[in-house]
Amino acid sequence: MRLMISHTTTYSYDRPVDYALLQLRLTPRNGPGQTVLSWQSQVSGATQQVAYQDHFRNDVELVQMHEGGQTVTITSQGEVETENLNGVIGMVSKVPLWIYRSPTRATTAGPTVRKIAAQAREALAGNALAGVHELSSLVAEAVAYTKGETHVATTAEEAALAGKGVCQDQAHVLIAAARHLGLPARYVSGYLLLEGQTQQEAGHGWAEVHIDGLGWVGFDVSNAICPDDRYVRVAIGRDYGEAAPVRGLRQGDATEELCVSLQVQQ
Repeated sequence: MRLMISHTTTYSYDRPVDYALLQLRLTPRNGPGQTVLSWQSQVSGATQQVAYQDHFRNDVELVQMHEGGQTVTITSQGEVETENLNGVIGMVSKVPLWIYRSPTRATTAGPTVRKIAAQAREALAGNALAGVHELSSLVAEAVAYTKGETHVATTAEEAALAGKGVCQDQAHVLIAAARHLGLPARYVSGYLLLEGQTQQEAGHGWAEVHIDGLGWVGFDVSNAICPDDRYVRVAIGRDYGEAAPVRGLRQGDATEELCVSLQVQQ
């Protein structure tokens, strides 16, 4: 399947900003199940400082907002050819697996997450793939997809305790539970072609778990599916913070307004 993507992110401030630095992870990666046919990013209101690959081999750009500016707009667009691998990415990885077993602040398994994980332990012992599918279903039951109840700093334990969250939170809970059960797990940020809906409010996020004999396998808790050819992988990390499309820091007390325009179509 050939997917066309256009993604615009605009940060606006109510007063001039003295200093702001943005870290961008917006370039899809070539790899199993996808080939980037074309891709370009443009930034207005800021200047690129450096471009590099991080330790997860994500393409990263650092851009600095123009001094005294009040608006930064980041536009990325291109075409990606995808193939349905039923979520199986395979053994491809340049990072040792032990890194993906290490909890982060966002993916530390507290009592609620450990309780969810315990319910899948028996299924996992019988068959690892079936066990992670069971775990994904348990997370979906425990954390209902609900907008506006969490934020980017919400942890897996907080979302599990509240019983609600968005795709980022559900992925974090699955990752935390999988690591608690001894499985390497990681976060994936990317795009998803939605049926009958071209315009979207934000990108998508899901989890990948490493299973012996198969390698990395994707699990989208929000849609109860392993990613297929409607998905485009952009960045990976131990949690959302390490794979976020845009992260930044700034000086001053200006009020920020974020606007995202995203189209994914075939």
